[in-house]
Amino acid sequence: MNDWPEGWSSNRNGGERYGRGAYSPRPEGARAMPTVRRDRTAHAPGVPSQAAGSHDGYGSGTVYGGGAGGDGSGGGRAEARPRPNWGRRIKFTALTLAVVLLVTGVATYFWADGKMRREVDLAKVEERPSSGEGTTYLIVGSDSREGLSREDQKRLRTGSTEGKRTDSMMLLHRGPNGNTMVSLPRDSWVTIPEFTGSSSGKRIPAQQQKLNAAFSIEGPELLVRTIEYNTGLRIDHYAEIGFGGFAGLVDSLGGVEMCFDKAVKDKNSGADFQPGCHRLDGAESLAFVRNRYNAEGGDLGRTKNQQKFLAALADESATPSTVLNPFRLYPTIGAGLDSLIVDKDMSLYELARMFWAMKGLSGGDGTQMNMPLDGPFTAPGGQSALKWDMPRVKQLMEQLRNGDKVTVKGD
Repeated sequence: MNDWPEGWSSNRNGGERYGRGAYSPRPEGARAMPTVRRDRTAHAPGVPSQAAGSHDGYGSGTVYGGGAGGDGSGGGRAEARPRPNWGRRIKFTALTLAVVLLVTGVATYFWADGKMRREVDLAKVEERPSSGEGTTYLIVGSDSREGLSREDQKRLRTGSTEGKRTDSMMLLHRGPNGNTMVSLPRDSWVTIPEFTGSSSGKRIPAQQQKLNAAFSIEGPELLVRTIEYNTGLRIDHYAEIGFGGFAGLVDSLGGVEMCFDKAVKDKNSGADFQPGCHRLDGAESLAFVRNRYNAEGGDLGRTKNQQKFLAALADESATPSTVLNPFRLYPTIGAGLDSLIVDKDMSLYELARMFWAMKGLSGGDGTQMNMPLDGPFTAPGGQSALKWDMPRVKQLMEQLRNGDKVTVKGD
C-alpha cells in the first residue's frame, strides 16, 4: 500500500517516485525560497500591506522567485518619486506671465491706436515757423454737442447750439527745462492772417479779430496758423475735446477730486460747490471749468481753473488704481479716445507724453500761467477784448522756443 497521495507514486514512464519531479525513492528535502527585499517606501509604519496596494497579503512589490527577468534582481520594486524642481516651475510661471503681459500690452496698444480720431491736418497750415526745442501742444476745449441727446444737453446745461466754437485754448510746452502751460484767453485781440478758404478756394485777406473767431471761421488749421503767426512758436500737435467727451472721460475715471478755498456758484454753468474738497462727476466738472461769472478774476480766473482741473484730470488718469485695473483702464481709454480729436501725426505714445506732462504740472513740476496781457480794451465795433503785452509775450515765446527756463510772469 502506497503511503503517499494518489498521483505522487509514479511518473509517466512507470517508475516510482516521491514528489513531482523527484527521481529519488525518498521525498525531497525542504528548499529555501529566495529572499526578496521589500521596498521600504511601499509601506508606512503601522499601515497594512493591503492598504499600500498589496493584493496577496505580502505587500506591494514583493516578488517570489525573481523579478520580471527571472533573475531575482528585484525588477518589480517601486521607485521613489523625485522631488519637484521648484526653481524650474517658478521660471516657467514667470515666463508665461511675461508673455501674457506682453501680448496683452501689444494688443491694447493697437486697439487704442486704432480708436484715435486723427482728423486735423497740420500740413495744411501755411507759412509755419521753424521748430524749436521740446514739443508744443495746442489743447482746445470746444463747445461741441456731438453725441449728446436732449437729455444730456439738459443735464450738462450745454444748450443745443449747432456747430462748435472754442471754449478754452492752452499751449502746453514740454521742454528740457520743465513743462509750461499757457492759457490763451478766447477774447485775445489778434491778427488772423490771410488764408485760403477750404470751401471757396479763394484767398481771404488778413483781419483783426478775437482769437476764438479763427476757429469759427475755418476750424483747427486756421486757429493753429493764427496762434503761430502771433507768437512765432511752432505747434507740433493738436488735441481737442468737446463737452460730451469731457464729461464722459471724467465719469469713466469715477470722478476727479477738487478742493475749493471759497464757495463756487454759477447759475449759468450749474456750478454750486461749498468750500472744501469734493469729488466731481462729469456734469459737475464741466460746470466748474465753464464757470466764468463767479470765477475770481472773471475770464482769467476761469482759465486758471481750467488749468488746475486738467492737471488733476491727468493725475487721476495716471494713478495705479486706473492703470493697473482693466475695469477702469479700458473704459477710460475708450471714453477719452472716442471723443478726442488730434492731428494726423499724433501717436498714442506722444499723446501719453502730453498727459504725463500735464500730470507733472499737478505736482508743481513746471509753470502754469495766462498769456501776459496789457489789459482789457474796447475793440472796433465796441467789442470788449484783451490785448497781449507783446514785449513779455515775445520774451516768453523765445524762452519756450530755445528750451530755456521760463522766467516771464503771466497774468
